[in-house]
Amino acid sequence: MAQLKSASEILAAARQVLTIEADALRHLCDAMPADFVPALERIMQVEGRVIVCGIGKSGHIGRKIAATLASTGTPSFFVHAAEASHGDLGMVTEADICLLISNSGETSELRDMIYHTQRFSIPLIAISSNPDSTLMRAADYKLTLPKLPEACPMGMAPTTSTTLTLALGDALAVALMEVRGFKDTDFGIFHPGGKLGAQMRRVSEMMHSGASLPFVDWTAPMSDVLVEMSAKGFGIAIVMKDGKLFGVISDGDLRRNMDGLMQSDAAKVANRSPVTIAPDTLAAEGLAILNQKKISVLLVVEDEKPVGVLHVHDFLRGGVM
Repeated sequence: MAQLKSASEILAAARQVLTIEADALRHLCDAMPADFVPALERIMQVEGRVIVCGIGKSGHIGRKIAATLASTGTPSFFVHAAEASHGDLGMVTEADICLLISNSGETSELRDMIYHTQRFSIPLIAISSNPDSTLMRAADYKLTLPKLPEACPMGMAPTTSTTLTLALGDALAVALMEVRGFKDTDFGIFHPGGKLGAQMRRVSEMMHSGASLPFVDWTAPMSDVLVEMSAKGFGIAIVMKDGKLFGVISDGDLRRNMDGLMQSDAAKVANRSPVTIAPDTLAAEGLAILNQKKISVLLVVEDEKPVGVLHVHDFLRGGVM
């Protein structure tokens, strides 16, 4: 059994890997592939999808690249190189563009995919560190990676090369987002699940509206205001005048006006400058406002008219918090 090294030696080995890979990324940043922009422009012209293909470690990286492209507005999916030779080539159409990954550029399992792109004139983008390889000679767009040492001490395990490939795929996906004008609303469409999906929801999707809102007229006596506040349970009353928002009465306003409260009317107690939010605001932004203002309820207003109420508990139930 190999002798265990000290903690300092283990950390030194780990830092060496990170240093090698970080240096490689800086090298790639300073020497981007000449075909990067032409490849991106060709993807923008494609009516179909970006078909990403690879095998082994390149396949694992390819799956992530395809997933990132698909989730950021560029239709894409991954095809396993070996499965492609056994029927999955039927997934690739003449309307698509192929992105093939092989560090050596000589991966035999990619042969049938290369032939398929040539047979049906399907544009081919290749990622490889070997510019003279079979794959790169067949490619229409060559995304050549710098030939740099792997971080593995034997120089054999794919480490630096896979990091560079993944980073280049991210760069391509994000650049496509920029060109497409991909917005946060689009991001929410492709990420409906989990906390991220909840944060991408709009205020209008979460707010209470209609008969559940605690409306009172600005002339209403405070006894009526208290009844409405208790009945609706939001801790506020929405004070209206001539069909428009006049102000809001909160539990805090009640405490600040305890002297002679029951002899007052809604107009005298109401806060004329309540915190409001538009219905198309992201839920995450609404939560940030609650935290910043240290309040528990938001009034949703559109065209000077209250259309909804959001309580801090709604953010909790919706998974935003």
